[in-house]
Amino acid sequence: MLNKVREFREGRGWSQGELANRLGVSRQTINAVETDKYDPSLPLALRMARLFGVAVPDLFIDEWQPEDGQ
Repeated sequence: MLNKVREFREGRGWSQGELANRLGVSRQTINAVETDKYDPSLPLALRMARLFGVAVPDLFIDEWQPEDGQ
């Protein structure tokens, strides 16, 4: 899953640590999300989207598509 967390964070001028503090998670969690090493939980993804004022699909891009006929 691709994400735009770094893009939105840098657009606000926030460090990873500042974003982590605002969300109540560790800086390492933010780093792992930004580098696609960790998919955030649904509650964390919702908090991130709310904090940035966007919808979850605008922040996290899932390219999965169902197979035809399903």
